[in-house]
Amino acid sequence: MVAKLKPNEVVIKAGDSVHQADSFSIKGKLILTNQRLYFKRHESSSDEYLLEVLPAEIQDVVCYKSGWFSDNGLQIQTKDGRKLSFVMKNRSDWGEMIARMC
Repeated sequence: MVAKLKPNEVVIKAGDSVHQADSFSIKGKLILTNQRLYFKRHESSSDEYLLEVLPAEIQDVVCYKSGWFSDNGLQIQTKDGRKLSFVMKNRSDWGEMIARMC
């Protein structure tokens, strides 16, 4: 999977993730750059991404349990009220890096 970057954009961290919404889960890759956070589906062969969050839009970053014994959930809360939930490895590292961008 190759990500198309904007001018002067540099990837800081990228990793496999599952985006969870109310009634569905989508496997993909979460990518943090110096300009944004975005999520791409694994199945997608195009340069399109499923969602994008700019640092100015982020209100809070919250770690949560995705299951009884699974400490691997990360939720991004935006200023417009969206709650974007992801399940991933190293969620604490991700949370710290995203919070530093804001």
